[in-house]
Amino acid sequence: MSHIVILSGSPSAFSRSDKVLKYLGELLEKERFSIQYISVKDVPPEDLIYGKFDSPVIERISNDIQGAAGVIIGSPVYKAAYSGALKTLIDVLPQDAFKNKPVFPLMTGGSPAHLLAVEFSLKPLIASLKGYSLQGLYVLDSQIDKRLEGSPFLDDEILSRTKKRLHEFISAINNDRLVAI
Repeated sequence: MSHIVILSGSPSAFSRSDKVLKYLGELLEKERFSIQYISVKDVPPEDLIYGKFDSPVIERISNDIQGAAGVIIGSPVYKAAYSGALKTLIDVLPQDAFKNKPVFPLMTGGSPAHLLAVEFSLKPLIASLKGYSLQGLYVLDSQIDKRLEGSPFLDDEILSRTKKRLHEFISAINNDRLVAI
């Protein structure tokens, strides 16, 4: 069984990004992957703000990511980029934390104007950590209902696109072994 880390960069208690990431985790569990969900909300703020590379929490997160077969990283769009909370966490991880791993980037935002935030902010971040960035997914806030059970998506097109990207992620982890979602 392959282990996947889902890394949430949302500092919000009720986050659309988190809802989508948790849904992806549910789909992966159905495919017999073990999932570990890590949120920036779970990290002591002083570890992030003071750059405590040697914090037990930071070391555990680093080890978990480095031991994973793949990573899904997601964040809401803030000022045309990922969240500052995610940036502070990334800053205390080792430079090669995602080395040779397939990484599925996901962002949510209120406007189609931020569609390229995945390409111009999140993918370069993944590359800086030596990860293999797959095609990303950008979901509009208006396409998500965080109160829904199961799939949080309000239209079939975005659900289909999400499953396609997840299939590509699974294929990358399994070296192109095909699975049905």
